[in-house]
Amino acid sequence: MRQLPFARDPNVLVGSATGDDAGVFRLDGKRALVQTVDFFTPIVDDPFAYGEIAAANALSDVFAMGGRPLTALNIVGMPDARIPAKTVATILRGGLSKAREADCAVVGGHTVRAPEPLYGMAVTGIVDPRIMLTNANARPGDLLVLTKPLGTGIATTGIKRGLVSPGLERKVIALMSKINSVGAELAERGLVRAATDITGFGLLGHLASMCRASKVSAIVDPARVPAISNEIVDLISRDCVPGGTCNNLELADQNVDWQKTPEPIRVLLADAQTSGGLLLCVAESSLAKVFRALKKARTPCAAVVGKIIRRRTPLICMTK
Repeated sequence: MRQLPFARDPNVLVGSATGDDAGVFRLDGKRALVQTVDFFTPIVDDPFAYGEIAAANALSDVFAMGGRPLTALNIVGMPDARIPAKTVATILRGGLSKAREADCAVVGGHTVRAPEPLYGMAVTGIVDPRIMLTNANARPGDLLVLTKPLGTGIATTGIKRGLVSPGLERKVIALMSKINSVGAELAERGLVRAATDITGFGLLGHLASMCRASKVSAIVDPARVPAISNEIVDLISRDCVPGGTCNNLELADQNVDWQKTPEPIRVLLADAQTSGGLLLCVAESSLAKVFRALKKARTPCAAVVGKIIRRRTPLICMTK
C-alpha cells in the first residue's frame, strides 16, 4: 500500500495512511460509510465455528471505528471438489449467525477455487463522522482498556497440534466468536477517545500503530494484561508459537523497551490474535462509565493494561 498514492478525496476521512481498522468515506455531515474486508484459512475444525469466527473478526473492524454494520458480502475460496457443498454451507451459516447478531444483512458474495479453504467477509457499516473512533486520536493521559484476554494465536496453534485441553478449546472458540458491538455504543456515548481491535499484529503491533498515528507513546503493565488461561504460558514453554507471533515479536523488539519482562510474557503481548478484543483509549474521568458499559455488554474482560504518554523513544515501554 505504501507504493500507491494516498486517496486525496476530501470525503475519505480514513484511508490507508494511518493503518486503521477500516476505511471511512463521508456521505454528508452526519453519515459516513465504514468499509473493511477480512478472510483467512480455517483455524478450528468445526465448520460452523470457523464461519462464526471469521465473520466476527470482519465485523469487528466496523465496531472498532464506532460504526454499525449494515451489509456484508461473503468471500469464499475452496479447493475444487475436495470440500463438500454441505461443509461450505455450514461455514456460511456460521457467518450468517454472527451477521444477524450484529443486525447486518448478508447480501451476497463471491466464490473462487483456491489451494486451501478461505472464508471471510467484506463489510460495510455506517458511522456519524463526528463521533467515529480512529487509532489517530489517542491523547497523553488516556488509559488503555482491553476487552478480551490474549493468546488466541498460541491456543489455535495448540489445537492444530493436539496440545490443548478440551476446556481451553471451547473457551477460545467462544472468545473468538464474540462480536465487539460494544465499540459502537461507546462511540455513540462519547466515552472513548480512540480505539483499535487486536488482531494479526498482536497487542503491541496495533498499539504501536495507534501511537504512530496519534503521535504519542505508551506505557504497558505486563502484569495487568490478561491471558486466556494458564495453559497459554505452558504452550509457550513448549514452543507452541505461530509464525505470525514470532514475526510480531521481532518487530516489537524495534519499538519496545521490555525492561525485565519475561520471555513468555513478551510472546503473549506479541501474539497474533484472531477476532481479538478492542483496545480503548479512555479518559480517566470516563473510566467508570466505560466499565459499566463493558460489564453490561459482558465483554470477556475489562482490563486497564497501560497508559498513553507524550511521544518519546522507544515508542512503547513496559513498567518495571
